[in-house]
Amino acid sequence: MSTKQFDVVVIGGGPGGYIAAIRAAQLGFNTACIDEWKNEKGGPAPGGTCTNVGCIPSKALLQSSEHFEHANHHFADHGISADNVRIDIKKMIGRKDTVVKQNNDGILYLFKKNKVTFFHGRGSFVAAKDGLYEVKAGEEVILAKHVVLATGSNARQLPGAAFDEELILSNDGALRIGEVPKKLGVIGSGVIGLEMGSVWRRLGAEVTVLEGLPTFLGAVDESVAKEAAKLFKKQGLKIELGVKIGEVAKSKDGVTVSYADAKGAAQTLAVDKLIISIGRVPNTIGLNAEAVGLKLDERGAIEVDCDCKTNLPNVWAVGDVVRGPMLAHKAEEEGVAVAERIAGQYGHVNFNTIPWVIYTSPEIAWVGRTEQQLKADGVEYKAGQFPFLANGRARALGDTNGFVKFLADAKTDEILGVHIIGPMASELISEAVVAMEFKASAEDIARICHAHPSLSEATKEAALAVDKRTLNF
Repeated sequence: MSTKQFDVVVIGGGPGGYIAAIRAAQLGFNTACIDEWKNEKGGPAPGGTCTNVGCIPSKALLQSSEHFEHANHHFADHGISADNVRIDIKKMIGRKDTVVKQNNDGILYLFKKNKVTFFHGRGSFVAAKDGLYEVKAGEEVILAKHVVLATGSNARQLPGAAFDEELILSNDGALRIGEVPKKLGVIGSGVIGLEMGSVWRRLGAEVTVLEGLPTFLGAVDESVAKEAAKLFKKQGLKIELGVKIGEVAKSKDGVTVSYADAKGAAQTLAVDKLIISIGRVPNTIGLNAEAVGLKLDERGAIEVDCDCKTNLPNVWAVGDVVRGPMLAHKAEEEGVAVAERIAGQYGHVNFNTIPWVIYTSPEIAWVGRTEQQLKADGVEYKAGQFPFLANGRARALGDTNGFVKFLADAKTDEILGVHIIGPMASELISEAVVAMEFKASAEDIARICHAHPSLSEATKEAALAVDKRTLNF
């Protein structure tokens, strides 16, 4: 029996992988994608961490918990009475699972539509042979001229506190909690920690976040981080900075975390559940990289150049498994770029205009450099800021927390960074990304007509504020 041969074989069906496979197929390559994620029935569940235990299910739970919070605390402002509001956690989790399955099925449909051959199972190297690569695809061995590695990342474990997904939880277990814990601990105040902490706080848990760094949201613009800390504290999210985690002990009653606070004093935190979100590590275990001499760095990530080429001919890697931010949309852009480079085209990925989003309430989103980065680099800049409190649409929504902030070059007025904390920040940031991609100035945004009333007017006003000429504040 002859071995199946493909022009392009993609290992991993997450955002970087499935998008790379689809684009390669669109460009005329005979393409296969291998992915081992399983649903609860053992069937294929492509989409990677993002779709199965990351971006998509977390947004589903954030939406459900926000509805619950609004019903309990904000409906009355609109003249709506809602007494004895209850939450059915099982149904909420079921809805989340349905959303995940819809996305899994959508990817399988896209493979079929674009004539991508899908293999359900683990993908790994077998050998390099006659200018081709033998690749294990589940139970089969196939041949590939080009291999694109998109194997993603795994949650980083805290030494001495292995994930059991019952008491000590990664992002996976945090999305499957069966009932609202009375007390929830979170180690790490990054994106996952804050989003999951927000979900369960809204549903009634007492949430304490322990962060080892002395600053809150250190990668975020300082003024945005300061505003976020104030608002999260007001909501009831307890955040302790500068802690040093000691022993994490499980018992039949829950988990106890021993730690030293910022002053060095010994403290303990007893919780029903503990989420550990201290970052992620590249997933290269089981890839059999040594069989073909694929080069990994000290973190276990695949070494690539600026075009996502590895040290091996015709082997590429994208997404969380390589350098750069671990963001689904970054992986997608790299996946498209690699497929186009294989076809001899120019693949475009601009790391300077990749947007970042934290889906808390209020949402936080930014693109470009922060004010502290500009100061550190000695860049002369102008800043403009506009509060949602002065935006008509935000008032109508009843969500006036936060602001939009523009940073522009002091001489050329080119936009260097845009930072948003407030309603629908994840959507508003796209205008800034487009503007920066085309080297726009703050004046360009200030001169564009924005619909009224809309939240996007806050973006225009912040651009006007760079020249100290806001119209509504």
